[in-house]
Amino acid sequence: MMLLSIMAILFMKIDILTILPNMFKNIFSESLIGKAINSKILNITVIDIRSFSSDKHKKVDDKPFGGGSGMVIKVEPIYNAIRKLGVIKKNNTYRNPYLRPYVVCMSPQGKTLNNKIIKYISKFKHLIIVCGHYEGIDERVVNYVDEEISIGDYVLTGGEIPAMVLVDTVARMLPGVIKGKDSVQNDSFFNGLLDYPHYTRPSVFRGYVVPGVLLSGNHKKIEEWREKEALKRTKERRPELLKRRN
Repeated sequence: MMLLSIMAILFMKIDILTILPNMFKNIFSESLIGKAINSKILNITVIDIRSFSSDKHKKVDDKPFGGGSGMVIKVEPIYNAIRKLGVIKKNNTYRNPYLRPYVVCMSPQGKTLNNKIIKYISKFKHLIIVCGHYEGIDERVVNYVDEEISIGDYVLTGGEIPAMVLVDTVARMLPGVIKGKDSVQNDSFFNGLLDYPHYTRPSVFRGYVVPGVLLSGNHKKIEEWREKEALKRTKERRPELLKRRN
């Protein structure tokens, strides 16, 4: 009984809506994501948006109103898919707000993905990711999603790679995916700073020496050195992060 309770706490379901499901073949079977799936901490399902099209040819795109180049993904099949997954319901039907499905659309127009967003999304037990493609998605889709997210100020051929990035970043936050809580908390951006420098054997390589404090065995001094180096690195490489942190 205790085991079932623990699994209920750790488990997260992710559904990915895409017109290119083959892009996700084997991508989540490797590394820590694959281990999380095998351990039943994470469940990922890739869904072909075409299967929810009412068109006899399973077409999901059409020419944009007003003219212009490219094609636009229709709102109808995405709505049908989201509805099938049980999302179109009032939020107050969930006693725990994090039990309701959280719907994200990957879009260059969305908020830029950062650690604050990742930590928030990782609290939900069910995440649905909509992958854009072609010239874009019918704007009316925003009525059925919670948030639009971008992974940077550039445009890719589709939302599939950004979806992979989002899954990877969110999965790392789930308890049990990475051994050792400190491994996640010491990552770059977790506390608003870049990570401190890391070293391993040998202690000397072609004249480059590992800082002596790391070999001292004095854990208090090591922690002080790491905090100082994290601040120094952040100031040199990403000073704007310090302003946000303050």
